[in-house]
Order: sequence, then C-alpha cells, then structure tokens
Amino acid sequence: MISLSSIATSAYSDLVRLLADDAMATLPGQPTLKKRAGKAYWYAVRRIGNEMHYTYLGEDCGELRERIDRIEALRSTAKERKNECTRLVRLLRAEGLTPTDRATGAVLSALAEVGTFRLGGTIVGTNAFRLYEGELGVRLPLGGVANTGDIDIAQFEKLSLALEDRVDPSLAETFSELKFAPLSSLSPGQTWRWEQGGSGQLVEFLTPAFGDENIRHLPALGVHAQALNYLNYLIAEPIRAVALYRSGVLVQIPRPEKFAIHKLIVADRRRDGSGDLKARKDREQASFLIEALADDRPHDLVEAYASALTMGPRWRDHIENTLKRMPETAERLRSL
Repeated sequence: MISLSSIATSAYSDLVRLLADDAMATLPGQPTLKKRAGKAYWYAVRRIGNEMHYTYLGEDCGELRERIDRIEALRSTAKERKNECTRLVRLLRAEGLTPTDRATGAVLSALAEVGTFRLGGTIVGTNAFRLYEGELGVRLPLGGVANTGDIDIAQFEKLSLALEDRVDPSLAETFSELKFAPLSSLSPGQTWRWEQGGSGQLVEFLTPAFGDENIRHLPALGVHAQALNYLNYLIAEPIRAVALYRSGVLVQIPRPEKFAIHKLIVADRRRDGSGDLKARKDREQASFLIEALADDRPHDLVEAYASALTMGPRWRDHIENTLKRMPETAERLRSL
C-alpha cells in the first residue's frame, strides 16, 4: 500500500474545507435555527413573493455554527476561494490522485448543484470507494477493484420526509439535460433508475429498508428509491469528500470503516444470485480499506466492526461467512 505525500494529504483537506466554505457562502437567505423532535437544524430563510423559502443547511454542530458565524466573510472571498480550489485540484492531480472521469464528474457536479448532497444524498458503491484515496491518504489499488460502475445515491427516507427543502431544479429536469432517460419499473410511476443515452451509465437511488425491500419515495430528492436492508448502517454519519473534476465537486460518502464492514455483508448476500464477480470486488474493496484503516484508524475500524456484530445474527452470519473466505483480512481485523 502506497501512502500519499504530506503535500497531497494537506492539499486534499484544504480543498474539502474550502469547498464546504463555498457551499455555505453561495446559499441565499438568513441562517435560522429550527428545532424538531429534540434536534436542531439550520436553514437559510428568504422570502419569495408571499412565501418563505427554507434552504436546508444541516444539523446543528460546532463546525456548521463556525461557518455561519463567518458567512459574510465567506461571501466576500468567493473569487479567491475559487482560484485556490482550482490550484489545489491541479496540485492533487500532479501528486497522482485519481481524477474523476468526465462523464461521472459532469453527473456529480449537476447533482451537487441542485442540492442532492446538501439534502443528505450519499454516494455509495465503487464511486464512493474511489473517493477514499484523499480521505485516507493512500493510493488506490490498480485493476478492477477501483473501476467505476453505476452512480448509486442513497438517502434516509425519514430525513427526506422531514426536510422542508427540495432539489431545485428537479432531478428529472437535470437528468433530461444530461441525456438520461428513466428506466421502467415494476411499479409504474416509481422511477428510481436513469440511464444515459450513448454511454449507458446508470444513476440509481437507494434508501434503507427494515424488512421489505420495496420501492419508496424520497420527496426531498423528488425520486423513488430501491429500499435495501443493511443500508442504514452504511450511510449513518457520512463524511464530505471531493471528486477531482474541474475545481472540485463537494459530495458526501459513507465513513470508510462502515463501508469496509458493509462490503463484508454485501459480498455474502450476493450468493442469492447477483454473481461472484461482484462479490469478489466487494471483498477486495473491504480488504483494501481494512488494511489501510488498521494502520491509521484502528479504533474507528474496531468500533464499526463491533457495532455491526451487535445488529443481530443475520449481520454476524454475513460478516463471518465472508471473512471465512478472507483469512488474512479476518486475522488482521480480529487482532486489533
């Protein structure tokens, strides 16, 4: 495993911070704190005609409050920040970080622009795995383990229902401009997958299931989603990441330790019919992340592993079945 230079890791951290600053500075309205069910959430509030419009900023935390306190200063330095982001992306490319390909970058940029990630959308799957390079400070492995596939976006259904905000313009409009067409579903009117003409690239929407894996509605994103069990564990407490496209695209991905453990579960579930090639890729991604995390973030990895084991016998069975096929990874994980 090859570590990135200290220059690259520092530049990546700076880029994430600057893009988060920019996301705050470009949102119109007055920051306002609203409380609901014992939690507090920030919105940028502005009047449009006779109605008040609420733009969701995020759950109350120290980092968000600090940015809100600096919002006027952030708004006055937008040009300088853009130039610095461009410089940092150029530096990171020169340091050998994997850039996001043009087709994927264009889609992620469009999704970010309309508010998908600000509203809790989280990239999962291989496109998330590729973005751990900067977060963990290690080079991605060569070969199929990091080859991009579909763009999978997950969101909690309860969050989507609770938010007083929506993507704008709609994702249907956004996909139409990008030459994506909705794919038919077994349930008419419940579109959760789009395919791009020519490239064949897919964008799919997912949401956690707690039993039946059916189709659910995500009103904040204006789409339907395929509900999947075990997904709630993966997308809880996501982190920010940057796709190296143009001046950088700020997105949201799962915590790497949860991604690794979740891949152990998914790899075993694929025995139900989705093929061993994907299961092998799941195991390779899990192995790579567990090795990286065991060296630099062992406590986070142990905590994520222990948490998954407490979820119930099915969780434990899936994890243990996969680890039986990965003796070196199993030994590394259990020795922490």
